[in-house]
Amino acid sequence: MSFLKINGEFGEGGGQIIRSAITLACITKQSIHLENIRKNRKVPGLRPQHLTAVKILQKISNAKVIGAEIGSTELKFIPRDLDNLELSEDIGTAGSITLILQVLIPVVAISQKKLSLTIKGGTDVPWSPSFEYTQHILKEAYSRMGIEFSLQLIKRGYYPKGGGEVKLQVYPSRLKSILFSKRKTNNVKLICTFSKIPIEIIRNEIKRIKKKLSDENFNVETETKNEDAIDSGASLLIYSIDENSIIGVDSLFNKKTQSFDLDFDKFINNLQSVDENLADMLVVPASLGPRKTTFLIKDITKHLETNLFVTSKITGCKYGVGKLTNGFEVIIEGISNSSIK
Repeated sequence: MSFLKINGEFGEGGGQIIRSAITLACITKQSIHLENIRKNRKVPGLRPQHLTAVKILQKISNAKVIGAEIGSTELKFIPRDLDNLELSEDIGTAGSITLILQVLIPVVAISQKKLSLTIKGGTDVPWSPSFEYTQHILKEAYSRMGIEFSLQLIKRGYYPKGGGEVKLQVYPSRLKSILFSKRKTNNVKLICTFSKIPIEIIRNEIKRIKKKLSDENFNVETETKNEDAIDSGASLLIYSIDENSIIGVDSLFNKKTQSFDLDFDKFINNLQSVDENLADMLVVPASLGPRKTTFLIKDITKHLETNLFVTSKITGCKYGVGKLTNGFEVIIEGISNSSIK
């Protein structure tokens, strides 16, 4: 059997390569051989959230998988035809539910299948998009690209105890290519969720953040939700959406400093069309779309470079990155265009 080899050490050398590779393997029905998975990380190899994503995709695509074990630095993934499924899964830790959803949603939707999934784990954990980011930012962007899904939060789950639960529905979809241009709106939504943290602390943080945004001439609407969770914690999402742009930044509550570790500059100074995290998530569907997808971004991150490389290697899509005065323009030409072989 012929395998497409992917070096897991390329670029940022983390979970992004795993997620993109197995996603595209399922959609394109290519057998892949991932080597050197997270080899240079403090804890190398597959972690529970990666393994959960692999095992769910294995069920959905009837795949043969070799090396699907915690700590494995090699993985062979041989996908077959996809099925419509109703599943219930448990990561077993506070592993990120949202990173797993990033894998499942495009696979099922683009493959014209349906998925009903109940999954337990962490809804708001470090180094991952928050549940609200997925619900408001990713959902809006994917909808514009023709990918339809719905999310229901059953229980919030903060790091390190997790215990969160999410219900996902994915629907058969038809991909569209899209142009994202510069942000025009100054209307901002701020959503804060918390559990087992004094309301006064949360209110003071929201007041502080709202003032900083207002001082930069943003009109801020706030929403605060006190939700029961096993562990104490809080998450915050700031976002703006208009016809040209979708820009968000999220943050977890730092219990040591009693504040949100928020990078305001990533939001305030981003005059482009998408944020750096969303840019990563657009690459896979853009590579499979019917025409060119274009978006503007403030900085080209290692994650984006890695995703562009891996995606182009698997799909054969073409892409270009151009320098602008205040950022970069990224153009991805999808392979469903008959001019690309």
